[in-house]
Amino acid sequence: MNFLHQFLSTNTTQNWLFALGALLISMLIFELIRRLVLRRLTRMHRPDNMAGQLFIAVISATRILLSAAIGIYIAMQFLQLSTASVKLVDRVFLVLLLMQSGLWAGQVLDFWLTQRFMPDKSNVDGAHAMTYSLLSFLGRVILWSLVILLILDNLGMNVTALVASMGIGGVAVALAVQNILGDLFASLSIAVDKPFVIGDSIVVDDLVGKVEHVGLKTTRIRSLNGEQIIFSNNDLLKSRIRNYKRMEERRALFTLGVTYDTPHEEVAKIPGLIRATIEAQPGVRFERAHFKSFGPSSLDFEAVYYVLSPDYAAYMDAQQAINLQLLQIFNERGIEFAFPTQTLHLTGTLAPSPTHQ
Repeated sequence: MNFLHQFLSTNTTQNWLFALGALLISMLIFELIRRLVLRRLTRMHRPDNMAGQLFIAVISATRILLSAAIGIYIAMQFLQLSTASVKLVDRVFLVLLLMQSGLWAGQVLDFWLTQRFMPDKSNVDGAHAMTYSLLSFLGRVILWSLVILLILDNLGMNVTALVASMGIGGVAVALAVQNILGDLFASLSIAVDKPFVIGDSIVVDDLVGKVEHVGLKTTRIRSLNGEQIIFSNNDLLKSRIRNYKRMEERRALFTLGVTYDTPHEEVAKIPGLIRATIEAQPGVRFERAHFKSFGPSSLDFEAVYYVLSPDYAAYMDAQQAINLQLLQIFNERGIEFAFPTQTLHLTGTLAPSPTHQ
């Protein structure tokens, strides 16, 4: 209270009015200049000028903190201050500048991440959006942690001792929350390595679904049945993940069997019939068709082809068309599909059982 009373009573009312007027006028002038410069640059800049866009982004991030710092510095020229008061004002001035510098640095970080991962906001890729979100959060946490440490150092606190004590306490906290930290670093690994991104259809063990959200601790997947499945990031990366979204084409293998009484000539033609049927389908690449083996009740054929699309519906449409065409061809040629049967052969004559009277 004595310090505040001395701070207020050292100057006359007129000095305080001049100082307040200088503060308000300087802040008003600074804000007008900022808006005029921003408006002019916005009109003049070209979309391909990265430096101009960055400069506009930095000016847009300039807040009242900078104008207040400049206004306080100008206002203090109209006041008579003690050494302690000057020191206090200098610290306030530096705190405001540090906070404004944090806003500038955050805007630069956001600009770089946007240009690196989301240059075309009208067509945002899921992988880039996920990476941008995670790196932006982690970058801002680190940035503002540094700003806070600089502010505390400016206010006279022993930051070295604080960091050392935080390091010792951090070890204990890390041991207590190692699972959370494991998930955090796993999320960073997902963002950088991109084993999957939002929108991908993946299979984890026996669970199938589409990735909806990748957070700092968990990843959420919408299953085929509609429920949401939540995995911890650390556990998810330890699993074997099959990513169907990155499939370029689908391999299809099917077998069919015909009866043993099928004539040799027809059996020899069946691989060619299968090949012609497959090659007649659009968006399909034939691989092979062979008389594979003699089954227990059928002559077995095996065929392989590729559907040149990862879409499962396209895969099933092609399989259905091939099956229907083969059914029609075999019916026309009198070739019968085999089904599990057993033939019982009896030899000799069964003697009648004696009649007991």
